[in-house]
Amino acid sequence: MALRKILTDGDTALHKMCRPVTSFDARLHTLLDDLKETLADANGAGLAAPQVGILRRVVIVVDAEDNMLELVNPEIVSQEGEQEGFEGCLSVPGRWGVVKRPYKVRVRAQDRNGNFFEAEGEEIVARCFCHEIEHLDGHLFTEHADRLYTTEELDRMMEEQGE
Repeated sequence: MALRKILTDGDTALHKMCRPVTSFDARLHTLLDDLKETLADANGAGLAAPQVGILRRVVIVVDAEDNMLELVNPEIVSQEGEQEGFEGCLSVPGRWGVVKRPYKVRVRAQDRNGNFFEAEGEEIVARCFCHEIEHLDGHLFTEHADRLYTTEELDRMMEEQGE
């Protein structure tokens, strides 16, 4: 396992469409392990392969029980409700935006061995499913936000709200 460099906004790899995974081999397993280690080191909620320069449909999402879900070739199969809240991204460090997302999301994906499964999440997990899957299509959360806030602005707003 190894830490990978997280690309930041401005890198063209973040705006490219990722290819599906067709080989469920040791190379994929290494990528998944590296993504998990990199995500843990960055203390994030999710990480997509293009964020480390690999244009494959692979993401890691931290679920409600703090497990790291490995999603290969993920797709959203259903969504319900709506939530609006601040969102950030490891590829857009120090910037936050208000984004509308579904409240509940169900995804279908494959595991590291190619077996299909479904996973469901609400609130932050639903937000992460949408956010990370968008990375696979070359999109960033900044496309949904009317305005980006700095970490200092976000902290000040939370303090004013008593959170």
